[in-house]
Formats: sequence, C-alpha cells, structure tokens
Amino acid sequence: MLARLRETKLLVPTVMVVLSLPLLIGLGFWQLDRLAWKEGLLAAIAERASGPAVPIDQALDEAAGHLPAGWNDLEYRHVSMRGRYLNDKEKYLYAPNAQLGPGYQVYTPFVIAPTQATLIVNRGFVPEQLKDPQSRAEGQIEGDTEVTGLIRLPALHARFVPDNDPKANLWFWRDFEGMIAASYPAGSRPTKVVPLFVDAEGAAPGGWPKGGVTQLKLPNRHLEYALTWFGLAAALVAVYATYAIGRLRRTD
Repeated sequence: MLARLRETKLLVPTVMVVLSLPLLIGLGFWQLDRLAWKEGLLAAIAERASGPAVPIDQALDEAAGHLPAGWNDLEYRHVSMRGRYLNDKEKYLYAPNAQLGPGYQVYTPFVIAPTQATLIVNRGFVPEQLKDPQSRAEGQIEGDTEVTGLIRLPALHARFVPDNDPKANLWFWRDFEGMIAASYPAGSRPTKVVPLFVDAEGAAPGGWPKGGVTQLKLPNRHLEYALTWFGLAAALVAVYATYAIGRLRRTD
C-alpha cells in the first residue's frame, strides 16, 4: 500500500488529508458544543430578564450563597431597589443609538437604602444635545426613588475599543472601578461598594435619559461555523478523491 502511494505520488496528499480531516471534523463538533452552550446561555438570560423583579439585597444574598458561580448568575437578573442618585457624579459612555442617533448612556452612582451601599445605574440614553444635565433638569431625580432594571457585571476592555478618558468624562466601556475612582477623590471612596451596574428600565421624568437600553440578543453563529468546518471537511475529501482517482488512472 505504501509503495503504491509512493508510486502514484499520493503519499504526501494522503498524509495531509489523514491529519487534516479529523481536525476539521473536530472543529465542527466543537462549534456544535458551543451552539448548545450559547442556546443555554440565551435561555438563562431570557429567564432572568423576564422574571419578576426581586429586591437587589435578596439577589445579592442568593449569589453570595453560591460563590463563585453565583456572582456570574447575577448578570441580567431583574431587580428593584430604593435609594438616591448622586447626580453630580454622572458619567457619559459614548453609545450611538441606531434609532436616536449619536449620544451617550448616562451612568450615575446610586446609594441603596437602607444599606448605604453604592453601585452604578445606567440610566439610559441621551442624545448629544442633551448631554448637559441642565438641558434635562426634570430627569435629575433628587431624593429617594425606586429603580427597577437588569444587573450587569463590569465589562472587560475589548481589544478594539478605545481607552476611557476619565479626565474628560468620556467612557467607551463599562469600567466600574474606573468610574468609582473618577467619582470620588482619593480617600473618599464609600466604605460599601457593590461592583455592579443596573440598567434602569423606562424613561426618566421629562423623557431623558431613556432607559431600557440592555441588549439581550447575543451573537449566535455557531451553527454557521459548524457547517463551515464540516463543509471544508467534505470539500477536502472530494478534492482528494478527485485527485487520487486521476493519479491512479494515469499510472495504470
């Protein structure tokens, strides 16, 4: 057999196919595993986001009882809380809106009552012309208020996302520690900090900021990728078979 492969100059192509084919098929099955994982994740997100809002203290207690995995289970959890906004510490994350045009998402530290713990609320979108709080004074809620929304965990800095500029109060990704540090001078950081964001629902009085900006649809192209790998495997077999048949005919 080996001699025949050498005689027909099929030895190298055969070795390459034997090595490549399991890899391509394995990548296809890996993508199917990823598909099952992604579908489970999407189902979990939908269940958390659509469930009734629970008090945030309850959600935090439940997560603390299942650490470390429980903390990740807080993502997209539907919660409610009462407290007050620190409006003088607003942060602006650049986030153009497909329907509303260029603008920002307004991130504001929020002190939860009665624990006095601080987290950050994404109050929603404002167009560029309403970035100045004075232009939307009605939405600058003072005193105790009720907030309902979805928990979001701090983000990681993605490769192609610009760096945040705390001095200019211009942000491009959810950097919780950076926003807290920019909100409080050295030595004045609150003693109780919950490193979470809450994406608020609904619009503020006056219509701005406009909440409900959470994107619940995550990219899910794993089936497409799996079919691509399986297709490449099939194409490799077809090309090899065509080439091998031609070589064998010429040497007979």
